[in-house]
Amino acid sequence: MPAAQASDSIGQAIEAVRAQSYTGPMSIVVSSADEQTSEVAREHGAVVVPNPSGRTPAGLNLALSAGSAEFVARVDSQSIIPPGYLERAVEVLLETGADNVGGMQVPVADRGWARVIAAAMSSRLGAGDARYRIGGTPGPVETVYLGVFRRATLERLGGYDEEFIRNQDYELNHRIRESGGVVWFDPQLRVQYRPRNSLPNLARQYFEYGRWKRAFSRRHPGSLRWRQLAPPLLVTTLAVSLIGSVFAPVLLLAPASYVVALIAGAMTEIPRVGAAAVGLPMAWAVMHLSWGTGFIIGD
Repeated sequence: MPAAQASDSIGQAIEAVRAQSYTGPMSIVVSSADEQTSEVAREHGAVVVPNPSGRTPAGLNLALSAGSAEFVARVDSQSIIPPGYLERAVEVLLETGADNVGGMQVPVADRGWARVIAAAMSSRLGAGDARYRIGGTPGPVETVYLGVFRRATLERLGGYDEEFIRNQDYELNHRIRESGGVVWFDPQLRVQYRPRNSLPNLARQYFEYGRWKRAFSRRHPGSLRWRQLAPPLLVTTLAVSLIGSVFAPVLLLAPASYVVALIAGAMTEIPRVGAAAVGLPMAWAVMHLSWGTGFIIGD
């Protein structure tokens, strides 16, 4: 479990691990970037290894090297795994022969913008066709949320690539698949996740996602999918339309159509998310435009 500035959430995350129905030997290793988080982790019985860089992939590799178990669960300090998570994941690993088994990210919030953002992240307009966001049938996939791995696979591939400050999970799962391994999605593995609580924080998050997806696409040409190309194409189209509308006002139809599509999409979500649908057009726009901009101007 990598953690930085997570003293308010890591205790609950650790207790969720301790409450697992899994009966095999288990150790909880936290790679912590700050002393306050380390203190809370120790209070809850975790082994703590320092992560001076504070970078997630470095922390994951440090935690990996501190253990020796056959199976390794990647857990986040902002997530809550359900009681049967580890037992189910190991069972599926053994049944399928997969190298990584994971499930869904289920954003949970009950108020304010966090509730709206949770609704946006679990919708098709926010997540495309990604099964780890919207669900689907069990089977091989490109990536999953978090994951439970065979240690032998992680060691064979050299662990997480520490160049990828973001997108390191997708990058690792890509290498697993490229090496002939299987990443398996199980919709029964539903992990609660605390989303960002404001639009500026959401914008920063998705800008970084886009930026590091650009870095990934340079490392692995041909890996991009349609849903990943849509945001940069949207940003480009809107920018060209707004600039060109100075000379040809008809071009304003493009941004107007986008706004109408967002509002229409929000209306269809009312039965699922209720009043949170009011904020969905803004949340979706922030996600799309931040991701697309990050991809376009990424390093």
